[in-house]
Amino acid sequence: MTRLSTRLFACSFTLLSLSVSCASAKDYVVGNIEQYRNALSTLSPGDAVVLQNGVWEDVDMLFKGQGESGAPITLKAQTAGEVIFSGESSLRLAGQHLVVRDLVFKDGYSPRSAVVEFRENDDNLAFHSRVTNIVIDNYSNPDKQESDYWVAMYGQHNRLDHSHFAGKTNKGVTVAVRLTSADSQQNQHKIDHNYFGYRPIFGSNGGETLRIGTSHHSLTDSLTVVENNYFDRTNGEVEIISVKSGKNTLRGNVFHEARGTLTLRHGNNNLIENNIFIGNKQDHTGGIRVINKGQTVRNNYLQGLTGYRFGSGFAIMNGVPDSPINRYHQVENATVTNNSFINVEHIQLAVGSDQERSAPPASSTFANNLIVNDTSVGPFTLFDDVSGITFDGNTANVDVPAPLKDGVNIQSVSLEQHSNGLLYPKTETSTGVSRELTVLDKRDTGVPWYPKTFPVVAFDSADTVRVNASYSAIERAIEAASAGDIIEIQAGDLTIPSVLYIDKPLTIRSVKGATVSLAFERSTLFEIKDGGSLKLEGLHISGAKSPDTHSNSVVRTQKWGMSSNYRFEVYNSLITDLNVNHSFQFFTSGKGAFADRIIIDNIAFSDVSGDILKLDKEHEDLGIYNAEYVTLTSNQFTNITGAITRLYRGGTDESTFGPHFILKNNTLRDVGQGKRTTPSASVLLHGVQVASLANNTFENCAPVIVNHTVGEPQTRIIANQFTDTPSPQITELNAAPPHTATLRDNKGI
Repeated sequence: MTRLSTRLFACSFTLLSLSVSCASAKDYVVGNIEQYRNALSTLSPGDAVVLQNGVWEDVDMLFKGQGESGAPITLKAQTAGEVIFSGESSLRLAGQHLVVRDLVFKDGYSPRSAVVEFRENDDNLAFHSRVTNIVIDNYSNPDKQESDYWVAMYGQHNRLDHSHFAGKTNKGVTVAVRLTSADSQQNQHKIDHNYFGYRPIFGSNGGETLRIGTSHHSLTDSLTVVENNYFDRTNGEVEIISVKSGKNTLRGNVFHEARGTLTLRHGNNNLIENNIFIGNKQDHTGGIRVINKGQTVRNNYLQGLTGYRFGSGFAIMNGVPDSPINRYHQVENATVTNNSFINVEHIQLAVGSDQERSAPPASSTFANNLIVNDTSVGPFTLFDDVSGITFDGNTANVDVPAPLKDGVNIQSVSLEQHSNGLLYPKTETSTGVSRELTVLDKRDTGVPWYPKTFPVVAFDSADTVRVNASYSAIERAIEAASAGDIIEIQAGDLTIPSVLYIDKPLTIRSVKGATVSLAFERSTLFEIKDGGSLKLEGLHISGAKSPDTHSNSVVRTQKWGMSSNYRFEVYNSLITDLNVNHSFQFFTSGKGAFADRIIIDNIAFSDVSGDILKLDKEHEDLGIYNAEYVTLTSNQFTNITGAITRLYRGGTDESTFGPHFILKNNTLRDVGQGKRTTPSASVLLHGVQVASLANNTFENCAPVIVNHTVGEPQTRIIANQFTDTPSPQITELNAAPPHTATLRDNKGI
């Protein structure tokens, strides 16, 4: 037989073998876990286990087998999206050439360390396997501080693709690549075409969407490819993606209005290219943060980003000399080329510089980048010596600091929209991203049969229900309401005998022009339950009929166990007589509860024996706090024994952006003079990152007390009137420079 004949025979034999294998492949349709386990022991390459449509509750499923290249063993739904894992369910896969597809996890949480794991245990991992076309939707542990992963990737040569992840509310990374043993290192995993939907602000460390490695294994290469994924408002914490290993490639991903950055936190020689960051000027939207050695950042498009410091549109950090493996290694040999920064507010170099992080970037290049801002304000901030970064051939339409001038051409730049939807100079240049850059369409990610919706229901977005001024009518309306409804109360004076529980976003207000007076006989009038948010408007609320006991409140969250963020807003109301006993608060947060925002606007408060907003339940100093944005505008506070706000964030963790606090156009008289709480304060802010107090009047009040702790906090106290009130007390505790404390145009201090 000739060599050619031998090759043809071998090819024919291979095709025949594959044909026989495919012909003998079987589908095993199973309807419960017992049938599934029986089928599992009989599986051969090419076989499939088909789960019957329905809800599979409290299932601990192990998918284990030995498929072959071209003939994997498959676990799939009978109909894509019609098999629901709920309750305390999880899935593990271990073996070779396995495929999992078409499943949904919702209405529960995993009792294990992950919802989906590419391993049975430490000794039995998955290789050459794939999880595709699955959904994990709000499958979160009800204890926010109980950490887990949604997907944990172990082994090698595995793929996670075309899947939908949204709504993780508890601590832990959404998708984690684990390098815990040699069999999981240099893994060459691929993570592609996934939709990472809304992840709410977590309010402490532990809210990353994707992490590749950990600090312990960060000097190990992972070789993971993350490409063509869509990150849609993934707001958990400052690190959207945390790269903690080497030689990974992240390309073609889109970050849409996502707070935080793609962070090269640990590990060397990673490639970041062809990614698109669209902030649309949303608060704390960021881009890329560079740490460690040999990082390449090229051909990325960044537009409309407002973030600063660790959440900047672009940041190169200072390192720690001879850094421990878990701190900040010096930036060396970074290459940053042909990126476009369009209306990026902050490009910060040597960021994080302090007594510990004293090693500036070295042997690095920033070349052929395009920097265009609509305003005349330049984005660059230099926190240390940047002579270790060579600037060459960059173009900008704004001024730059003196050390950068030789490497930046300052000129007028007119932009136009290209066919890919991005902005480019009208005159082609060698700077900025390529005009061939492809923009990933959100519709090409995730699964086609599950909606990519924003889960936060806006106030006043549904029906208006008008009720009589009676307890029973209001209670029935709350129970029957849908999320976003408005309950309007007609004129009347009534007493509420039981707590009104709010478990959905609701507005409760008076009919326009009507006077509605509410008194209550329980320790609180409203309790915001998990999933609830509350807006009040046009009400007169009195505490005169409340129990003669301490620590009553008008509104509280449930005392423990809230996993979902909430919102609380009050407008155009009168709050009186919260003084039947001491420590009567207007609003108090439960431990672990977290508000996306609290707004108090045009309210007259009088005779309150406690605090107006008590947001200080997290005393463990772990970087946890109770509210992200707190805004008080145009209110009157009279005879308030406590503070109008106690907002506390302790610890030295730097993974969050808040809290934020605004006090504007308010009048405070006789506030904060009580002796039960030490220190006495009219406003007490501890660890708040951004605070603005402007155009307020303080008469016979305790001082404003501000304690700067972690990060680079900014406090502005401007154009206030202080009468018979001590000057604001601002104390620098652990905050790194350049913290900002601006006192300007105030009177009486």
